Amino acid sequence: MPSRSRRATLATVAASAGVSIATVSKVLNGRSDVAPQTRTLVQSLLRQHDYVAPSPRRGESIPPCTVEVQFDDDFNAYSTEIIQGLVTAGAELGVGVVVSIRKQVPRSTAWARDLVAAGRRALIAVTCGQLTTRQLTALSRARLPLVVIDPLNLPHADVTSVGSTNFAGGLAATQHLLALGHRRIAYIGGPATAACNQARLHGYRAAMEAEGVPVPPGYTRSGHFRYQDGLDNGTAVLDLPEPPTAIFVGCDETALGVMEAARARGLRIPGDLSIVGFDDTQVAQIASPQLTTVRQPLREMGGVALRTALRLAAGEKIDSHHVELATELVVRGSTAPVPGSA
Repeated sequence: MPSRSRRATLATVAASAGVSIATVSKVLNGRSDVAPQTRTLVQSLLRQHDYVAPSPRRGESIPPCTVEVQFDDDFNAYSTEIIQGLVTAGAELGVGVVVSIRKQVPRSTAWARDLVAAGRRALIAVTCGQLTTRQLTALSRARLPLVVIDPLNLPHADVTSVGSTNFAGGLAATQHLLALGHRRIAYIGGPATAACNQARLHGYRAAMEAEGVPVPPGYTRSGHFRYQDGLDNGTAVLDLPEPPTAIFVGCDETALGVMEAARARGLRIPGDLSIVGFDDTQVAQIASPQLTTVRQPLREMGGVALRTALRLAAGEKIDSHHVELATELVVRGSTAPVPGSA
């Protein structure tokens, strides 16, 4: 047993473990390039030797454990919920969260090495686009773990991602409108090729087909998850010869645009038109009337992503490369029985 009269050093622990001082230092700093068995042995010996890291000298600071969170578009209500979840989880775990926006694909592979040099332990991407092979290769070479939150396009099989049950959410939203007696139900979503949009659209179609309700031409439209897209697509759908009595919208922000398009035509919500959104961000609660929506657990997704990224940075194995958290329908004031049904 080690003597308690002398303070244990990295050299002491390294000699006991039969490894280099650099390896012990990597374990202490949570580096991922240490074999799991070696990591377990070193951690055990650190406890056995009662190792305590020396206090920093005056003027020196201990670099905190930080994780980079990158968005590829401007912040909105959705982004705010994700960031809140990440920051809250970071505070609980003692981990710094650095948020940035990168709208363009880096031309140089040095950006990943720069993140490591800045002390980042992992990268969490909240992205609207497909991760390129160049990006993935740069991160792999830099040994920087990557976790993608709510990917619009399912990433490579080896890329870890956190999302929600989009199909089940689309199914629940449409079933709610059908239960209210609506049969002319439209869907306004995001990018046509986006995996999350396709899942929500498929959930909508599955509910309609199960009830034997046809989807007329022009009743499904795609765009981006933005207010202006809701305004434009809502206008187009409501101007159809036989407009819908209800619309399922793939995003709360887009739903606000649809609501404005309806008001511009003198339609009452929900008296003349019922609307269901998706996400359950703050805009759903401040809308007038408050928006019935599918709650996507965005804050929880941020927390799961951060904890998963830290596990990967520590060299731990994870059970699945893709995790989906459950969605939930939240009924508020923007939906009502079909006009004239009661």
